[in-house]
Amino acid sequence: MENELNVTYITLGGFVDMDKYKYLYFSVVFTAFILIIWFNVTIICLIWIHRNLHEPMYIFIAALLLNSVLYSTNIYPKLLVDFLSEKQIISYSACLFQFFIIYSLVASEFLLLTAMSYDRYVSICKPLQYSTIMRRRTVSIILVLAWLVPACEISILVILSADMKLCNLTLNGISCNNAIYSLHCENSKTRSALGVVVLTITALLPLHFILFTYTRILIISYRSSRNVRRKAAQTCLPHLLVLISFSCLCAFDVTIVRLGSDFPKTVHFIISLQTIFYHPLFNPIIYGLKMKEISKHLKKLFCGTKIM
Repeated sequence: MENELNVTYITLGGFVDMDKYKYLYFSVVFTAFILIIWFNVTIICLIWIHRNLHEPMYIFIAALLLNSVLYSTNIYPKLLVDFLSEKQIISYSACLFQFFIIYSLVASEFLLLTAMSYDRYVSICKPLQYSTIMRRRTVSIILVLAWLVPACEISILVILSADMKLCNLTLNGISCNNAIYSLHCENSKTRSALGVVVLTITALLPLHFILFTYTRILIISYRSSRNVRRKAAQTCLPHLLVLISFSCLCAFDVTIVRLGSDFPKTVHFIISLQTIFYHPLFNPIIYGLKMKEISKHLKKLFCGTKIM
């Protein structure tokens, strides 16, 4: 434990072969960070600029991509500094802040994916009522709640963790995920109960709702014309791919924390890097390639192709 002006520092113990490969790590992560910012911001700007993309579906996509930018900005700069530092340390307060940003955005993403599934459900299953249900004000309220509710819930977990006594000052990871609970001398029953409530509200219930809406879409599409089936496939498939990707990311996060000590350190390090690489890069690629209107604007931007 290093105490300077009553600041408690945590050692990030998940890094491997730093003396040998630190410049390689830095180059790869820096390249990934630049690509993530470029890909996501490009599509966000396209949605912002073009009026034909000012529809609820594209607004929710822009919100998801903004989450990817915020998530990466929260993790990558510190990671790049750690690669070039002799010691990989972080203050406990900064670690809690990073934890707050990570899981607020993770929970927000589940809620945004839920909103997107509902939007597709109304569009395909209740097309005549779509403009009445998915009004601009409704979309704005959904966006505010999708960011505000998780932030309030996670902030309570952070406040409960802030005053807990630390018996371990080495975190088995490269960022402050839920492995921070292993630093505490004892488990808090209040925090554990609240964690279950947060998980239920922001992940389990949304997942069940998403499964319900896509099941209904599948049934309606199967009974409808070929045009309806094509519309459902074009607009729902990208969302399903992102949902599967994001669910795998969350599963990896839980797995490497729960079973971290059972993994070889190198495997743990590689999986940790994949969890922060894959999803922020995957989202804009999927939406850029699979969403027809976004793809048109990207082709016009980079290839000069006229939009028909």
